[in-house]
Amino acid sequence: MRVQGRTPDHMEKITFTAPETGETLSFYVLEQTVVSGREYILAAESEAEEAEAYILRKTSDVSTEEAGYEFVEDDEELSSIGKVFAELLDDTDIIW
Repeated sequence: MRVQGRTPDHMEKITFTAPETGETLSFYVLEQTVVSGREYILAAESEAEEAEAYILRKTSDVSTEEAGYEFVEDDEELSSIGKVFAELLDDTDIIW
């Protein structure tokens, strides 16, 4: 998925570490939301006006020190959460 258009003035940069490989990936958080009690973030690879973007679901609970996230891969969940983010970011296009 790609995002296109105006991005928030300030985006938080977050870094993920893959537990299997130790590889680190950095993303910029465009928006976050809670749907049916589950936390999601829309994150982009760069701060550019057009960038690759991903929806991630929080997997850790409050008792853990570091937040854990996983990429949303289920097409139905991706579509429904993507629509929520599209509404929240009405001046940004989300291209599937």
